[in-house]
Amino acid sequence: MTTPRLPTAAALLALAALTYSAWTLEALLPTSLPPATTYVSELAATDQPYSTLFRTTDLLAGVLVCAAAVTLSARRTPPTARAALLLFGAATAVDSRLPLSCTPTTDQVCAARESASLVPWTHSAHTVSSTVALCGILVAMATLARRAPALLALELAATVWTLAAIAALEAGHDGWGAGIAQRLQVGVIAIWLGALAVSLLRAPAPPPDAALKTPLRSADARP
Repeated sequence: MTTPRLPTAAALLALAALTYSAWTLEALLPTSLPPATTYVSELAATDQPYSTLFRTTDLLAGVLVCAAAVTLSARRTPPTARAALLLFGAATAVDSRLPLSCTPTTDQVCAARESASLVPWTHSAHTVSSTVALCGILVAMATLARRAPALLALELAATVWTLAAIAALEAGHDGWGAGIAQRLQVGVIAIWLGALAVSLLRAPAPPPDAALKTPLRSADARP
């Protein structure tokens, strides 16, 4: 008898959704970063008081998603979705090891140094790993769209809003609520991971293997 894999994958995804939502603790912690105008990643900047907390929870979230992707049943989850989840988890874990050194949205000196490429290389690497993680989760959501089509649509809208807000900031505008847009973006991802966990538990059992359908013949059966 084999051990059921769906409950394990669902549990891992549920825990990943929880740890990926750790940024919501900013409502309780004195971070001094205004949510409406700052990026979620700035909570984990090395000059921030709760950097270790947010970096650790991101690392855990990434590892948990990777474990869930490996554990998912091949008969119930398309290979593309499993690969995309694995990519998202790995990029999220790497992203947590590449923190910003300062907060460019609130620190003018940091912003100036970033514009002049005088910040540590982790700033550029962080942008790359974050982009890879986003691409991974979008592919996973699109592949499994039938499980939560509304969340996919909301995630795409939040992504477009975030990109537009970043472009506005770089053009010298107010940012169009960049912080809200990005928090919506990561929030929807966490909700989707939780919804995927629930859908795995509710999914009907697959048909038994053909070998199990074949009746056993008794030793003295006649042809």
